[in-house]
Amino acid sequence: MHIEHRPYKMSFAVGGLLLNESIEVARLHAPSETWDATLRRALDEGITSLPKAASRRRTLREIVNRISTLNDEELDYLVDEADRHDQQALLWLATCRAYRFVREFATEVIRERYLSYQLHLPLESFDILFAAKAEWDDGLAGISSTTRSKLRQVLFRMMREANVISNDNQILSVYVSPRLKMLVGEKRPQDFVLFPGLARDGGVS
Repeated sequence: MHIEHRPYKMSFAVGGLLLNESIEVARLHAPSETWDATLRRALDEGITSLPKAASRRRTLREIVNRISTLNDEELDYLVDEADRHDQQALLWLATCRAYRFVREFATEVIRERYLSYQLHLPLESFDILFAAKAEWDDGLAGISSTTRSKLRQVLFRMMREANVISNDNQILSVYVSPRLKMLVGEKRPQDFVLFPGLARDGGVS
């Protein structure tokens, strides 16, 4: 069994999926430049849909943290070809790659409930997983209950915006196009488990 050793980065309590803003930043990024350079240009040039400067830097940093996990082909597809469904799926994929906790929630909670036909996703499912992980992780254990509630609120918002769950917290079968299945399957077929209903071979699980 693969054991994850990355620290938990719990800085995703910003906005939500940030789909439109993420596409703007991805469009700004040149393949030859570093993501730090893209971040600086995004700050200088401004991203139209972001709020005032104080929160802009933090939000842009989180957007870069997420979309920098996408490879060049995935980024090109996000910006130039993907429809709204695939854009949502790619941003969910990027979020799961960027944040270990979100990935574990997708695989250990959402996927397990989906496979056992428990399609309602209660808010407490976040608290249960968080408490289990915090038992052996000091970083998580030190997070206040207020911050934990905010993280839960934002994660559920992201999942709704990505069409992973419905407005009434029902787990949905995620549709992705054959093109996106091929892009993900070529390099990271293990990421299919992040989408309810999508098996590792791209079929329905």
